[in-house]
Amino acid sequence: MSHLKLWLLTNTFFITVITSQTLLAQNQIPTTLDGPFKPVTRRFDPSFRRGSDDLPMNHPRLKKNVTSNFPEQISLAISSPTSMWVSWVTGEAQIGSNVIPLDPASVASEVWYGKESGKYTSRGKGDSTIYTQLYPFEGLLNYTSGIIHHVRIDGLEPETKYFYKCGDSSIPAMSEEHVFETLPLPGPNAYPCRIAIIGDLGLTSNSSTTIDHVIANDPSMILMVGDLTYANQYLTTGGKGVPCYSCAFPDAPIRETYQPRWDGWGRFMEPLISSSPMMVIEGNHEIEPQVSGITFKSYLTRYAVPSEESGSNSNFYYSFDAGGIHFVMLGAYVDYNSTGAQYSWLKKDLYQVDRAKTPWLVAAWHPPWYNSYSSHYQEFECMRQEMEELLYQYRVDIVFSGHVHAYERMNRVFNYTLDPCGPVYITVGDGGNIEKIDVDHADEPGNCPSAGDNMPEFGGVCHINFSSGPAEGKFCWDKQPEWSAFRESSFGHGILEVVNSTYALWTWHRNQDIYRGDSHGDQIYVVRPPELCIDSTLEGSGRPGDGGVTNEAADMLARWTWFAAWIEMLTVAVIWTSVY
Repeated sequence: MSHLKLWLLTNTFFITVITSQTLLAQNQIPTTLDGPFKPVTRRFDPSFRRGSDDLPMNHPRLKKNVTSNFPEQISLAISSPTSMWVSWVTGEAQIGSNVIPLDPASVASEVWYGKESGKYTSRGKGDSTIYTQLYPFEGLLNYTSGIIHHVRIDGLEPETKYFYKCGDSSIPAMSEEHVFETLPLPGPNAYPCRIAIIGDLGLTSNSSTTIDHVIANDPSMILMVGDLTYANQYLTTGGKGVPCYSCAFPDAPIRETYQPRWDGWGRFMEPLISSSPMMVIEGNHEIEPQVSGITFKSYLTRYAVPSEESGSNSNFYYSFDAGGIHFVMLGAYVDYNSTGAQYSWLKKDLYQVDRAKTPWLVAAWHPPWYNSYSSHYQEFECMRQEMEELLYQYRVDIVFSGHVHAYERMNRVFNYTLDPCGPVYITVGDGGNIEKIDVDHADEPGNCPSAGDNMPEFGGVCHINFSSGPAEGKFCWDKQPEWSAFRESSFGHGILEVVNSTYALWTWHRNQDIYRGDSHGDQIYVVRPPELCIDSTLEGSGRPGDGGVTNEAADMLARWTWFAAWIEMLTVAVIWTSVY
């Protein structure tokens, strides 16, 4: 090698090192490799109201704008990497003492679709159904839905735009044209552009701001982590919804609902979910008890999920792939015990995950396991004790939940102990619902719940005192827990952007930042450390790794990542000098 080439090679190497350090200094977005982070609390801004009233049913975004049997409340959901569910409602819902269900067979279920606007080269047919919400109490009104249609369209090409109409062509009553874009096939190098995460949305003015903000962020898909409509904040006669049902209606014979709110919510969401698939999981506000102990009827009937496709055969829990991400949606309001059907399905599903094809593993359910707010504190501790170890063994990367009406992001944690191989738990129950924002923290004086508070609406009670660490022997910490990295009481939503098989950018957008350009409430790169936390001989096999590691090992991995990047650039420099 000539002196000139050696000079060029040496200078290229040092320029690479300096450039990398400069980029590090300029890039203010932290990564999880920088953690665990010192806990931070951003206090509730007293200049904001803690909540707002529900939008009335005659609001332009909630009222019915089609006639007769034309489709409305159109929505999409992922069925498989090459198929999509299209759902909609036709006909008139009824509410009253004596309601007569519509005949689902009276209107056909068709979807016309193709790759060019106005040219529909394929057609799909599906099924239709109705449901009733009946109350065996004098003075309470019953409800029967419009006809709910579900059509699965197949043979879709990945990352392709499709135009579609739905309805019944024989009437004729077809919808206007809508458009969606399919997601990438499972693989380590292709991911959805943006995934919106929303929880506890409701139908208030704050909910409107949240959805407007989500639409502006143009998501490829939406995860809705429970508590959709808050129809159970009403009496069956309608009227005005309330923030606290038991406070307003202490003598109600049953937790009533005003089911037309579901129809209003479907219309409210249609501009978003008719073009971006929405994947839902149930929350406590979907329980909606009625006659004969029937529950969850609205949730189970209105929205399609890939339950059969994922082998769960239950709309309460299922899984699906979106590019290089495997999503697991779990049910907190059905049996989650290790001896039950959901646990058995989950174990099988996780075992079958090929991390070489879908490197990222993301889970979601409604109530959080890790939560430092007073509201719902340790409410689902039983579920955590049953399921956490299994998720940890299979190295779930991120967990999304709602239920608590605030935002909180955790440091990587397992069994209340900081662990670089634990998931990043994130609570986004701040969609804007009528129950208002949560502001009290369990670690603040006077805010620690009693053992009789926060009783779950399903499952047992497993409240515990901490057995080790700074809160040893206590039910609550006396400061923000070390596993709570950041918390803030504001309405908003999150966006997950997976960059590659190792890095994913998480951004939490506060509603008050909607008009502030690139402003955001919280942002971090979640970094997968597979070399650190999974035995290399098991990578891609679907089997769990060999246990956790120390923070020193995590630091070593971070240094190795940058060293490897320098070596890669140095290799390029060598090739360049050898050519020239």
